[in-house]
This record gives sequence, structure tokens and C-alpha cells, in this order.
Amino acid sequence: MTPAHHIQRAASGVGDTGAAVVMSRRMTLVLALTCAVAVGNLYFPQALIPLVAEGLHTSPDAASLVVTATNIGYTAGMFLLVPLGDRIPPRSLLVTLLALTGLGLLAAGCAPTLPLLVAAGAFTGFTTVAAQIVGPLAAGLVAADRRGAVIGTLLSGSIGGMLLARAFGGALGERLGWRAPYVVAAALVLLLVGVLARTVPATTAPSRQPFRELLTEPLRLLRTEPDLRRSCFYQATVFAAFSAVWTCSALLLTGPVYGMGAQAVGLLALVGGATMLCTPLAGRIADRRGPDPVNLVCMLAVLVSAAVLAAGARGGTPGLTALVTGTLLLDVAMQSGMVANKARIYALRADARNRLNTAYMTCAYLGGSAGSWLGVQIYGRAGWRGVCTLVALLAALGAAGCLGRLRRPAPDAA
Repeated sequence: MTPAHHIQRAASGVGDTGAAVVMSRRMTLVLALTCAVAVGNLYFPQALIPLVAEGLHTSPDAASLVVTATNIGYTAGMFLLVPLGDRIPPRSLLVTLLALTGLGLLAAGCAPTLPLLVAAGAFTGFTTVAAQIVGPLAAGLVAADRRGAVIGTLLSGSIGGMLLARAFGGALGERLGWRAPYVVAAALVLLLVGVLARTVPATTAPSRQPFRELLTEPLRLLRTEPDLRRSCFYQATVFAAFSAVWTCSALLLTGPVYGMGAQAVGLLALVGGATMLCTPLAGRIADRRGPDPVNLVCMLAVLVSAAVLAAGARGGTPGLTALVTGTLLLDVAMQSGMVANKARIYALRADARNRLNTAYMTCAYLGGSAGSWLGVQIYGRAGWRGVCTLVALLAALGAAGCLGRLRRPAPDAA
């Protein structure tokens, strides 16, 4: 029997657990790398804006449309393409999307004008949703008691791609010009296509629903699956707090309290690299104890981070130390909660994991957008301490929900 057959049997619940564990470990590195490359495609253009503006003889504001278009494309891809993971065999979908992403990156690297670069960026964002498809795929290829650990490892790959992409784009762009990062990224993606085509097992799609029904299914799942709604609520509150802090930290660091440059925000973001070590641990704890205790600890950690971050308003070395410590704690809590919530929703329905993920990620991003907007509004009226108060309130809401769930008896209790 081939390794792919072992995985298929284990994923369907008829194979032995040992086979699933062995195969998941062999494939985890490739799938984590896929997440890193796919997510990195969203972030490395951010470091290229000044170089694009100079190279195409336009303003930085106009050049920033490339990043905006890439993010809009990504949002559209989550709505329109991720649900297809339940209708199209995952390997075929992954290979096709990444091949299109590689072509989009090449087109961007060769774009002679800004409008064409913006269009190529939107197309690249639309197709680089591989990380959102890898998660449900991996959840079906491993034993249930290792699902959280594997999801945590994949999320570490996404975090690594997010953090390293800006440094990669900026360093390579400064040395070889803004087109070079696009071309190198295209080569990496196309190389990954060949690797995935040979390593990902050929599995069948769990659903035969028409495309129109797949698009509306996430809304129906939100109505019918209470555990999905809880996961969405938890992550929306934490992601709102996370977005409020990171949006307003740029205002704080570049304002009169610290008087730093924009590069200081990027350096502060590097502290999030520690979450790459924490997310697999959070996944293993979720496997052993369930996602609810992990969610509660994460909410309490966000509450503590709000108190620590408030000291950042003082400025100077003590304030900067508080910002570093508080943002690290917040990052770990947000990403660990992401692992626990994804482990919960992937266990709900094996035939609808991509649609569950679509609903979940959409709610999380809506929460993040609301948090970013609220944070800016509050910062203008109440300053940094007002933003920290918002973070504390959001954490308290989430913690109340977690406590209510933990105190409630299990549905199958006698």
C-alpha cells in the first residue's frame, strides 16, 4: 500500500492512527512552507511601495494601491475560491491556484505601468489563498488527536511567511530593484507547485454541491452550527483587539511620545516571531484538553496585555519595554486562540471544512477591520490608554463567553 493510501484511510477513520501520525509529520514541513509562501505574497509588496513609486515615477500614495488591490483580491479569493476546496480535489485546487499565483507574480514583476501592476497584484491576491485550503486539507489527513498540533505548526508557517516577507521584499528590492522580489517569489511558488503535485495525496472532494450553493453555505453554517458561531465570536473579539493595537501603535511610535520613524513599527512587529514556537504547543494542549480552556487562557492573556500595554503611554525605555512585552503577549494569545478555534471548527463536519473556514475567517477579518477602525477613533479622543481600555473590554467579552461555556454541562452529559 502506498503512503498516499495510508493517509486516505487514516483520514477517513478506517486507517490506523500510527500511519496518519507518520505521514502527517512527513508532510507537515511541505504544507507549512506552502502556508508561508502563500501568506508571504500578501506582505512583501508592503516593503516595496517607495521603490515602486520611484521606479514607475509615481507618488507613494498611488503606489500603495498595489497593496490595497492585493488585499482586496485576497478577500475576494476567500469568498469565491476557498469554498471550492469542498468541491474540487484539494491537490488539484492547490496546484492550480499556486500555478496561477506564480503567473500573477511574474506579470507583476514585468508590469510596465502602475495600472498593470495593480491589476496583477489583485490577481495574485485572489489566487494566493492556498494557506486557507491547506488547513482543512491537513485536518483530514491526520488523526483527530493530533489535529490541533498540526494546525499550530501550519499557523507557525503562516506567521513566519508574514514576518519574513517584508524583510525579504525590502532587502532584495533595495539591492536589485522592486521587480526582483516578484520574480523570485514567482520562482518559489512555481517550484512549490512541482513539490505539491508529487507529495500531496490524491483525495476525493467531500461535496458535489453546485458552486452557487457552496458560496451560500457559509452563511447557513453560521446559523446551524453553534460551535462555529462561538469560534467566530472568540476570534473576532481577539482579532479586533489585535488590530486596534497594531494600527494605533504606529501612531504612538511615530507621534510626539516616542518620535520614531516608521521602521520602528516593523521592528516591533518582529517580536511576533516568538508565536511560531507557541502555536504548536497551543495545538497540543487543545488536543489534550479541548479548545475551550485554551480560549479562556488566551482571553485572560489579552486582558493582561491590555494592562501591560497601557504603560507604553509613558514613553522612554520603560514605555518601549511595556510595548514589546504587551504586543508579544497579545500576539501569542491571538494566534493560540486561532489554533484552538480552527481545531474546533474542523471537527464539526469533515465534508464542509473549507466552507466552515470561509465563515470563520470572514468573521475574524470583519472583527479585525472593526477593531482597527474603533482603535483609530478612540486614539484620537482618548489616546493610547483609551485603546488599551478597548482591548480590555473586548477581552472581557470573550472571557465571559468562555466561562459561560465551561460552566455549562456537556450536551451528552447524563
